Amino acid sequence: MFDEVVLLGTRFHKLKVEELIDYTVKAAKLSKKTTISNVNVRAMNFAYELPWYKDFINKSDLVFCDGFGVLLGAKACGCCMDSSHRMTCPDYIENLALTCERENVSLFLLAGKPGTVDKAISKLKAIAPNLKIKGHHGYFEKSGKENASVIEQINAFKPDILYVGFGMPLQENWIQKNLDRIDAKVFLPLGACLDFYTGSVYRGPRWMTDNGMEWLSRFFTEPQRLWERYVIGNPLFFLRLFKAWLKKAFNSYYKHLYNLNSIEKQS
Repeated sequence: MFDEVVLLGTRFHKLKVEELIDYTVKAAKLSKKTTISNVNVRAMNFAYELPWYKDFINKSDLVFCDGFGVLLGAKACGCCMDSSHRMTCPDYIENLALTCERENVSLFLLAGKPGTVDKAISKLKAIAPNLKIKGHHGYFEKSGKENASVIEQINAFKPDILYVGFGMPLQENWIQKNLDRIDAKVFLPLGACLDFYTGSVYRGPRWMTDNGMEWLSRFFTEPQRLWERYVIGNPLFFLRLFKAWLKKAFNSYYKHLYNLNSIEKQS
């Protein structure tokens, strides 16, 4: 349905936010289970280092771009993409909620510290009062009795869409292990979306978030926690892309030389 982009062996799709919302809501009405993932630089680095994570992304039904770094990497590799092909959950969650309300699609939020989900539900219900929505915080043991209890609550609600926000790669690992046990149609791992949406975590001024500098704002807000992700992770991603480009260029060059030698021998 959508053009596919592959960077460092990890795939994602070229689409816009309206197409993402439309796909999500339509998938929520199907009988099969659908996984919709996203990639940013951190996800790309995890996929490069963790085979199971790359497999999770590559087997997802739809993967959208949620990071300017990945967008820049794709453009550097010759892909025709622009800022409209990058989307981040806090910017579209209200439009998703309004579409779910209109299409009678239910939503379960599983994320954040205790209290964050309640704030998010209150905000979403204020703009979509007839939205079928419930939630549970993400601070619970991801195995054993507590995990089983949370899954029971989800299954009692039978959501069409389950939003999971534990952060990468914990959320993807949890979905992978519990997918068959959960009675939901669409699985959306979306990280810290609710923290940003409710204002629990500061994203930065709009002019920064809209122009690829949200990472810088977040770094200065939480330098001790995020320095490795951005100071090491961002350059590492582009270094890996450059090495992949060099390898491809050398392979093409030697293949060209081989073809020339073969032609000379035949003549």
